[in-house]
Amino acid sequence: MKWQRPALLWTAVLAAGLGLWAGHRLAPAPAPAASDTPPAASPAAAATPALQVGDPLPALTLPDLDDRPLDLRQRFAGRPLLINVWASWCAPCVEEMPELARFARGQGDNGVQVLGLALDTLEDVRGFLQRVPVGYPIVIETPGPRDASVQLGNTQGLLPYSVLFDAQGRLVKAKLGPFAHGEIDRWVK
Repeated sequence: MKWQRPALLWTAVLAAGLGLWAGHRLAPAPAPAASDTPPAASPAAAATPALQVGDPLPALTLPDLDDRPLDLRQRFAGRPLLINVWASWCAPCVEEMPELARFARGQGDNGVQVLGLALDTLEDVRGFLQRVPVGYPIVIETPGPRDASVQLGNTQGLLPYSVLFDAQGRLVKAKLGPFAHGEIDRWVK
């Protein structure tokens, strides 16, 4: 029984350390003082205003898993569309994928369409999907200051990030962070 106390203590120390690290990494940047000069906005950020509720799906054409261009507006027109931005190296993204796959399977021919948008390399995504297959389409994007995730409103650049568009292609809502089991069904209503 004595060995349990040190293990519990080390677990608590590790959890506290991770909590402090996450708090530091995720804390908002302090506002500049009145005497401070504001940081220069990057041209990419200034050129990409945040997507707002009611805005149309941006004109995006991205390669699919066969490296063929896929025009999102054309391919997914006429039905609601849930776009989930993820990466193979993102643990919360990977954890929510079975939930996204379950939701997509239950939609049938007239329900919400699901699209995975991987901020990753084609090779890494293909390798990942060999281990964790999903039944919904996947497109690939190279991460960058004006990537598709940013154009879809992910101004913080964190993953996973999901957006829901209605049948007319207008933004309904956005979510930063993973879906819990059963949450997608409530979220799209």
